[in-house]
Amino acid sequence: MKKKIPNRIHIIGSVGSGKTTLAKELSLILNVPFYELDNVVWIRGKSGDVRRTDKEREEYLNSIIKSKSWIIEGVHNEEWVANCFQYADLIIFLDTKYAIRTYRIIKRFVLQKLRLEDSNYRPTFKIFFKMFKWNRYFEEVGKPNFFNKFGIYNDKFLVITDKKQVCEKLQLK
Repeated sequence: MKKKIPNRIHIIGSVGSGKTTLAKELSLILNVPFYELDNVVWIRGKSGDVRRTDKEREEYLNSIIKSKSWIIEGVHNEEWVANCFQYADLIIFLDTKYAIRTYRIIKRFVLQKLRLEDSNYRPTFKIFFKMFKWNRYFEEVGKPNFFNKFGIYNDKFLVITDKKQVCEKLQLK
């Protein structure tokens, strides 16, 4: 017997962990819209990104959460994201190895600079170096904080090291 497929999935992980790739694939398989938390924080525009106010960001996120089905992905685990975890049927924590994430950060930057991969932001060296800092911060601070703050939802957690495990656990494909 197949497991019931969740309608609301939250994917969290560090920079380069594979969140967006997994969200896109699940979105196609399950026919569920996916949202990037970075695009909840930022209004993307041709002349540059504009940060939403806290109120705008929370209103936008709450409008997504209130919908029947969604896949939300992002690195964020601050208080403004708490409702995502509360209302999610499944929380996927991508615990990809640090070295793999580092490799992906470098690969993504090169592909974006060569215009072989799209980006929501302008790939500058400043952002490139920040990604390494964010990756280390997530490993040392973000990951423990997530489990400490949101461990109350551990019955909804699926901690995986690669996306193939999701399909196996959800019996997809």
